[in-house]
Amino acid sequence: MTSTSSSDSPQQQAAAELAQRHTQQQRGERLPLSLRPGSIEDALQIQVLVPSLSGETIAGWKCGIPSDGRVVLAPIFASRVFKNDSSISLLPLHGMARIEPELAFVLGQDLPPREAAYGMQDVDQAVSACHIALELIGSRYLEPETAEYTEHLADGLYNQGCVLGPQLASDYLGNEPSLINIEIQTQAQTIQQLRGEHPAGFPRQPLYWLAEFLRSQGMGLRQGQFVITGSYAGSPDVPLHVPVSVRFGKLGVMQLQFKPR
Repeated sequence: MTSTSSSDSPQQQAAAELAQRHTQQQRGERLPLSLRPGSIEDALQIQVLVPSLSGETIAGWKCGIPSDGRVVLAPIFASRVFKNDSSISLLPLHGMARIEPELAFVLGQDLPPREAAYGMQDVDQAVSACHIALELIGSRYLEPETAEYTEHLADGLYNQGCVLGPQLASDYLGNEPSLINIEIQTQAQTIQQLRGEHPAGFPRQPLYWLAEFLRSQGMGLRQGQFVITGSYAGSPDVPLHVPVSVRFGKLGVMQLQFKPR
């Protein structure tokens, strides 16, 4: 258990509790009222503390375009990044695995903190590859529907990992599609056919926002990290214990199997 003391700030105490849940891959009740973040700034302070308190390395980020005064970003931990053709343990939701089909942009160079703002060209030059990917959806709260946005922001906005699939052909790099048909199959049948549309329109748009937001916070993105930027098809549920394939139109196919932790 992560230790805290009475001299620790509420943000430190909250981060310690969430870090323990990350490490043990467990859920718990909502944080006590005294530890719940009261603002976006509080939530981000907690979010920043969780990786170091849980001994995690940040392998990537999830992000989206801010709306209604809410920012959308969270780190993805290295211990929860999987490759295609994997058997993946996770915390199921209602007896199913919940996934989001996305694109993952891999950075070939750092985008460190600096005084000058990052423009689109700066970010484009830093992107070295793009993969199809699946975000694994889950929460460290037993009843996430009862928690508020700032509580989820502190906890990583429902992220419990990411699966990186095949790399896109070079023809697509810089011209990633906004529309992709998503087909989910088991060995027995096609279980879902979805007409996918990226929520930001242009899939890189949230990445541009993230690079500039992290710069403004004195943070940055590092070479080798990846960034996912939003689901093409909501958050479909898929069965456990059986091989599942997820086809991203002409971009590629992911093969994997989920099991409960």
